[in-house]
Amino acid sequence: MTEQLQQTLPLKVLTNEPVQAHPATDAEILTYLRHSARFAEIAIAAERESLVLANCNQLGIEISDDEWQAAGDAFRLEHKLWGNAETSAWLDEQRISVDEWSQGIKVALLENKLKEHLFGATVDGAYITNRDNYRRVALSQILVTDLATAWKIVQILREGQASFCALALEHSKGKQSQENGGFVGIRYLVELVPEIVKPLTEAKEGEIIGPVQTKVGYHVLRVEKWFPIELNQAVREQIMDSLFQVWLQNLKNSYHQA
Repeated sequence: MTEQLQQTLPLKVLTNEPVQAHPATDAEILTYLRHSARFAEIAIAAERESLVLANCNQLGIEISDDEWQAAGDAFRLEHKLWGNAETSAWLDEQRISVDEWSQGIKVALLENKLKEHLFGATVDGAYITNRDNYRRVALSQILVTDLATAWKIVQILREGQASFCALALEHSKGKQSQENGGFVGIRYLVELVPEIVKPLTEAKEGEIIGPVQTKVGYHVLRVEKWFPIELNQAVREQIMDSLFQVWLQNLKNSYHQA
């Protein structure tokens, strides 16, 4: 039996020789993306970039060298790339060139300018029409896969038998909520799925909501805090991004129907 097993094992395993690691090739990276079912999301991002560049070119939207430089400096500051050595090390880690990184900065700037060109004048009207959708809420959740467990958690919370944090750490299947004791951050209502937005709308701070079913499971929610509604820069950008997403989808739909 031992001799038969040895005959089926690779030589390197039998001799305990380690297999040497090597940097993944571009082909291996593409293969991994397909195997991990993440290729589609990368393809969507690539299509978005292509549409941005094509429409900016058609509309004559450009950025100045000063804008480009300022955005690059801001990026380096945000990522603590204080000098050339830190920047070079980061580029090596990302496996990209200076030109490729700079192009990414440029595309982001062009996208912002395209959004402003298309929707800047309509933001106020969109905000007034959908004002409640841009309320901000600090939200905690526990995500589970079965309804019985969700109801059990709701009952325990409403009876005060355990803390939300403890139950999230024990039961939540959502990575962010599990790691942060249930807290998933501050969100605009427009960023949340409709199934969650509906029961949240009338909820008070501290209220336990749920179970709420979505395609990923059953959510037990708690409103930590509501924030005042105001048209600040963050809300403005959120509105333009929402309008931009719809615009992109319409472009794609018209292309497939052609």
